[in-house]
Amino acid sequence: MILVDSNIPMYLIGVDHTHKFDSQRLIEKFLSERQRLVSDAEVLQEMLHRYTSIRRHRFIQQAFDALYGIVDEVLPVDKEVMERAKQIVLAHTEASARDAVHLAVMEQNGIDRILSFDSGFDQFPGITRLF
Repeated sequence: MILVDSNIPMYLIGVDHTHKFDSQRLIEKFLSERQRLVSDAEVLQEMLHRYTSIRRHRFIQQAFDALYGIVDEVLPVDKEVMERAKQIVLAHTEASARDAVHLAVMEQNGIDRILSFDSGFDQFPGITRLF
C-alpha cells in the first residue's frame, strides 16, 4: 500500500512542470502494477487550504476528482491519529504538522511507502518516499 500526498493530485491538474510529468509517470506505473494507492483526509484539507489561500477555488473540484480517480480509499484522520501526530512533532521538532498527520495515518494502517515530493519524509526511518 502506498499513501499519496497532496502534491501529487495538485501537480496532475496544474500547469506543465517537471513534477507534473513525474506524477503522471509514477501514477501510471503504480496503477499498471496494481499497487493499492490510498490517501488520507488531511490531503483533502491541504488541497482545500492551498487553493483557498491562493484564491483559486475553481481548482478545488479538479484536485479532489484527481485524487479520487487514483486512490482506492481516503483514510480517516481521527483522535488517535492526531494524538500520534502530536507525539511525532514533539519528538521531531523539525517535522511539519501535516507530515506528522500523514506519518501517523501511515503508522496506524501499516503503510511504509509514500508518494511525495516532500523530502521531509526522508528523515523518518522505515518510511520510503517514492518520487
